[in-house]
Amino acid sequence: MRPPLVVGFDLDLTLIDSRLGIAATYRALAARTGVFIDADAAVRRLGPPLEMELGLWFPAERVAGAAELFREMYPDYAVSGSPALPGAMEAFTAVRDRGGTVVVITGKYEPNARLHLNHLGLTAEAVVGWAWGADKTIAMRAHGAIVYVGDHPADMAAARAVADEADEAGLVVAAVAVATGDHGPAELLSAGAHAVLTDLTEFPAWLDAHLGSATTERGTSEAEATGVAGSATTERGTSEAEATGVAGSPTTERGTSEAEATGVARSADLGWVGLDG
Repeated sequence: MRPPLVVGFDLDLTLIDSRLGIAATYRALAARTGVFIDADAAVRRLGPPLEMELGLWFPAERVAGAAELFREMYPDYAVSGSPALPGAMEAFTAVRDRGGTVVVITGKYEPNARLHLNHLGLTAEAVVGWAWGADKTIAMRAHGAIVYVGDHPADMAAARAVADEADEAGLVVAAVAVATGDHGPAELLSAGAHAVLTDLTEFPAWLDAHLGSATTERGTSEAEATGVAGSATTERGTSEAEATGVAGSPTTERGTSEAEATGVARSADLGWVGLDG
């Protein structure tokens, strides 16, 4: 039986472009504290915990206080100026249209993450903040996420850790990257991404392809990607590409099929980038 569809999303540079708002907050913090911060450089390093960035500018004994002040100032400078990235709303809709639920798992302070989502009308069934690296892996496990979408190599490493555990149990979990941040496809694939999308506008089609290539209880794969990808299993567990010239998937030892062009599914016409691994 296929597990429930739970899709996790990162926030910064995955769902929203928060760079201008974060830069404005850094500048306000610098003005308030009298400590120089290169805001433009800082927003090219989004992803890791705030304290790591502040540690480059403040003495160690002042980092905690600076972080607290930054989070306090953040709603006034960052929320209204951070737009949703292309396809964000449609990605949430795609998950729910397929009977799934949405979880936002972010390294950002959770109350501020919720402010962004509320401002943009992006509704998630759950929001997990202050999750970075292994903490994202823990959050994925806790919420049963079988897909995680992010822009950072650390996002892909966290999701791939869950995927590798699931693979041992005969389940499929996908690490999906979007190239809307500061990391290119090669770096994201090297970090463990099964697929790299240009942005979230490609996510609904990718999700259809992924669900269509997921393994059934009998170890066969079904073509359900509405013209994007599919495969049919024969008596001996071999599969034939029957997706009307779009994409197909070869069989594994047990007769299950995997779309290996992205590690899950891919169509060159849709511009997805990926590799098996």
